[in-house]
Amino acid sequence: MAMAAAATTSRVARRMGADDDKLVFETTEGIEPILSFDQMGLKDDLLRGIYNYGFEKPSAIQQRAVMPITNGRDVIAQAQSGTGKTSMIALTVCQVVDTASREVQALILSPTRELASQTEKVIRTIGDFMNIQAHSCIGGKSVGEDIRKLENGVHVVSGTPGRVCDMIKRRTLRTRAIKLLILDESDEMLSRGFKDQIYDVYRHLPPELQVLPSLSHLAFSLN
Repeated sequence: MAMAAAATTSRVARRMGADDDKLVFETTEGIEPILSFDQMGLKDDLLRGIYNYGFEKPSAIQQRAVMPITNGRDVIAQAQSGTGKTSMIALTVCQVVDTASREVQALILSPTRELASQTEKVIRTIGDFMNIQAHSCIGGKSVGEDIRKLENGVHVVSGTPGRVCDMIKRRTLRTRAIKLLILDESDEMLSRGFKDQIYDVYRHLPPELQVLPSLSHLAFSLN
C-alpha cells in the first residue's frame, strides 16, 4: 500500500474558517486545480448527476483530487467536514465504476454507520443517471438484507469495517473485481480500534488495487 510513501509527497493546508479562495496550498509539482467539472473528463451521465445534485463548480479538494484519482493514482486527501470530501468520493467512484459489470468494484470503509450511509446516498444520487447500484453494509441493519442486496449485485459498497469484514468472510461480498479502496476518515478509524478489521478486509482484496485514504484533518498527498 502506498499510503506512507504518499504522505511525504505533498500537502494542502487550509486556514481554519477560510473560504476556498483564501486557501493556502502546497501541491505536488505538475498538479494544477481543475476549476470546472466539464474539464475533468467525466462521463456525460455523471455530469448530469453532479449538476442535478446542485453543484456549480468543484470545491478546492475536488479541484485537486478528482483527476489524480480517476487517472489511477493513489491519493491521500484530507479535508474538514463541509468541504466537499464526501461528494468528491462519490463522483470519483461513479467515474471509475463500469456499470456493464454487476460486481463490486469500489469499496468505501468509514468509521461510523452515519458516514457510511451518507456516502452511499450521495453515490446513488449523483450516479442516478448512470444507474449506479450502491449499498451500505453497516451494523444495526439486517444481515439478511445485506446478503440479498449483495447477491443481486451492486457496483459500490459503503460500510463500516466490522460489517464489511463479516460479509467478506461469509463470501457474500465478493472482492475479485474491486479496483478502488477508499478509507474514509482513516485516522478516525484507527483511533477507534479498527486496525485489525481494516487489515482483514485489505488482505482479501486484489493485489492491483488503487487506494484512497481520506483523513479528517487538512492535507492532500498523492503518489
